[in-house]
Amino acid sequence: MKKQLFFSLVLAVCASMPAFAQPNIEACRDLPTHSQLKAALTNARNQMNGGFNLDMWGTLVNRDGIVCAVAFTGTNRGSQWPGSRVISAQKANTANAFSLPNLALSTADLYSAVQPGGSLYGLQHSNPVDTDVAYRGNPANYGQANDPMVGGTIGGVNVFGGGLALYNAKGQLIGALGVSGDSSCADHNIAWRTRHQLNLDFVPAGVGPDTAKPDNIVYDIVPATGLAIGVSPSGWGHPVCSDEAKAVAASLPVVSNPLH
Repeated sequence: MKKQLFFSLVLAVCASMPAFAQPNIEACRDLPTHSQLKAALTNARNQMNGGFNLDMWGTLVNRDGIVCAVAFTGTNRGSQWPGSRVISAQKANTANAFSLPNLALSTADLYSAVQPGGSLYGLQHSNPVDTDVAYRGNPANYGQANDPMVGGTIGGVNVFGGGLALYNAKGQLIGALGVSGDSSCADHNIAWRTRHQLNLDFVPAGVGPDTAKPDNIVYDIVPATGLAIGVSPSGWGHPVCSDEAKAVAASLPVVSNPLH
């Protein structure tokens, strides 16, 4: 009798526990596959990006913020900073959450705006990462086609380089890409090249000064008395990580907008 009661309690507890969200093929049908993401991310990582030449994590989310693919470029999941897996997802969520069909905001664009006194101060504390989605499942599957984050809504807001909205050839906003694992400036460069290779950079407009690269990282922060980070005249500036990374950003391919 006691054994029967014990098993009944176990079954009741298990039934009450939330099951892992299963990948929704229909929800992710407009986005690249895991293998496509991995190939494009690896190609971009292998170029000179002005960082530390480190391996990377990349995440794709759809327009609803559902994780559709997670990949890495190294030989195994320990070849990249473990913390960058979730940061890449956070960046993807941010670029998707704060981009519109007619206006793209990269995560790099948000840096100055969220500083004290900035027009978006406090944004970085909204929409926290869902840690139940981020860290569930078997770590052996992290970065694989069956990464446990896939199918979940990750949340999170990140305010430095590496997150870009994705626009298809019809100009439709279909989600976003997040990349993490190197300096924030190199992350942006790698994300840009990855998006370009995936042919999802039909970006309509952005806040950057270069209309041919409307959501590119903006390097316009100048020293200001009493402010350690300086001031961005445009309001969208990002710190310079290295002169090389800045030069790479200037040479990135233009977006695939028919207007350019």
